[in-house]
Amino acid sequence: MKVSHYFEFEDHVTGGIRESVVHQRKMLDREGIAYTTEPTLDADVLHCNLMGPRSVWYAKRASDRGIPVVAHTHVTAEDFGDSFRFTNALAKPLKPYLSRAYGLADALVCPSEYNRGVIEGYADAPTTVISNGVDREKLAGFESLEAEYRERYDLDPPTVFLVGHVIKRKGLETFVELARELPEVDFAWFGPLDLSLKGRETTRLIEESPDNCTFTGFVDDVRGAFAAGDVFLFPTHEENEGIALLEAMTAGKAVVVRDIETFSWLDDGEDCLKVDPAGDDETAAFADALRRLSDPALRERLGSNAAARSESFSLDAIAERYRSLYESL
Repeated sequence: MKVSHYFEFEDHVTGGIRESVVHQRKMLDREGIAYTTEPTLDADVLHCNLMGPRSVWYAKRASDRGIPVVAHTHVTAEDFGDSFRFTNALAKPLKPYLSRAYGLADALVCPSEYNRGVIEGYADAPTTVISNGVDREKLAGFESLEAEYRERYDLDPPTVFLVGHVIKRKGLETFVELARELPEVDFAWFGPLDLSLKGRETTRLIEESPDNCTFTGFVDDVRGAFAAGDVFLFPTHEENEGIALLEAMTAGKAVVVRDIETFSWLDDGEDCLKVDPAGDDETAAFADALRRLSDPALRERLGSNAAARSESFSLDAIAERYRSLYESL
């Protein structure tokens, strides 16, 4: 069996989608599945990770030749807005385009049950939920970087942190407001910070953030973020799954999330703390959760439970699901 495992715009797309593709290819290697990263019809299965125009072209021709097509549903109109400059304007026409594109697939791979529910409104192709997974090997030895990264960014424990692109959808406003509400706590957002790609509101929030709120920009070793951070704050408004969340759990960090449907699989008070977004004072509710986590014993308990829960998302645990999917097609 040979798979054409294609990632359109591979040289330009970063963040969670790129990480997911890296994880997939590691899993194919683990399963001994032969694949090429080029789009080709000389394969038993065409797996497209981003349904751009070239992917659509190949998907149509693959279908004509009886070659099964798999499409990953990383992108939805729902999570496209409030990301980078102009994405809000593009989100509305994106849905009918994706409906046509996803409709070309024989099977859709959804990273979460929540994503599968969203995709049901796009196309009627069969769906399979396969987590993006977490690469435990990538985080190995992160603890050794704690002193270096705390000193580099002048962070005192317990540090509240987040990892990933700095975009409004991921709860940027909440993150900044919480830093302002809790001036005695250090907040650090580790991730690319190219203001030329940000909207006006995002840029304002970053530039007017308080002194205890650090935006590090790109870090050369992401393990340093998990070493320097103590409480992973993820107030995202929309997420298909959240690889950085899985990584924080794997690192044994206490997690605070917005209580949205995406995170329904997490247990409040057991492997995380959830904050109801419907509350009257969102900032106060998040601040209360963070104050609770000033207790080292609670951080330890939640972090330990989170680490145990994350084991089912390891690449080893889910790799075989790709073989099963391809063989079934």
